[in-house]
Amino acid sequence: MLPALNSYLHQHHSLCIPGIGTIYIERTPARSDFTNKQILPPGYHYRFDRFFDTPDKNFFSFIARARNIQEYEAIRWYNEWAYDVGAQLRKESILNWEGVGTISRNDNGDVVFETFAPIEAHLVPVPAQRIVRTNTSHTMLVGDKEVTNIQMTGLLNENGKHPGHKSNWMLYVLLAVVAIALVVFLVMYNN
Repeated sequence: MLPALNSYLHQHHSLCIPGIGTIYIERTPARSDFTNKQILPPGYHYRFDRFFDTPDKNFFSFIARARNIQEYEAIRWYNEWAYDVGAQLRKESILNWEGVGTISRNDNGDVVFETFAPIEAHLVPVPAQRIVRTNTSHTMLVGDKEVTNIQMTGLLNENGKHPGHKSNWMLYVLLAVVAIALVVFLVMYNN
């Protein structure tokens, strides 16, 4: 039975056990490793939800095909198996599910799931080199005009070349302050 359940869990990424909960397989996205210049592969891990425990109809069709029985027999058989698992948890308080993890009850009587190991995805890190293209041209929309990045750089540089009046005003203010200070000093020195 467990190989069929493992197969369903890995194909559909969830398995509901009535009266116990649902085991999910969740995907963690790929990550960038800048220091080693690589992209780490995505990973997979188990997650347990003890509140949702109703299997869908496709699950029973899968079990019926896997065990080569009728669908109503698969429903009855799976519910009996789930009841036996619940009884085993009440009696022994732990169930080892090979390849997946352990299901147990804590001190409060809540069902707890612990994985044995992370799921092997057989994916390897991919080398990643940063590419900086300096002499490329692409179009962009500025307001309602479509221009290239080279045209836009030229426009921005033209506007940056004429700020002479902005940089000279500081010089004029400094000269005015020096002149006023000189006049005040001479007036004070003569009196």
